[in-house]
Amino acid sequence: MTKYWKYLGIGGGMILAGVVYYTLNPTSSSLFPKCPFFVWTGWKCPGCGSQRAVHALLHGDVAAAWGYNALLVVSLPIIIGLFYVESIRSKYPKLYIKVHRPLFIWIYFFIVIAWWLCRNWMGW
Repeated sequence: MTKYWKYLGIGGGMILAGVVYYTLNPTSSSLFPKCPFFVWTGWKCPGCGSQRAVHALLHGDVAAAWGYNALLVVSLPIIIGLFYVESIRSKYPKLYIKVHRPLFIWIYFFIVIAWWLCRNWMGW
């Protein structure tokens, strides 16, 4: 029964966050924090623009979301897949182990680092 409440809480939190991101625009609302890395250095971190991208995606504007943070747009299917695999972890432990291989984690880590460098050096 605790697993049920865990997923209910996660789902409820995601719905609440979705409502907040749908109704409030991170560009104009003071509710959303600014990226501390950008404020301190003037460089964009790999996650910069993610709040605006989520807002744009919830409004169906994929092109704007891509402009705010392309890595987030590309990563969403992966994130959704990881949530799904986590939810069936006890039922299919071999699938969980295959998906969470260290090689995949390292590949994604290097993709994030490459994105970080490219968006600052090449203006992406």
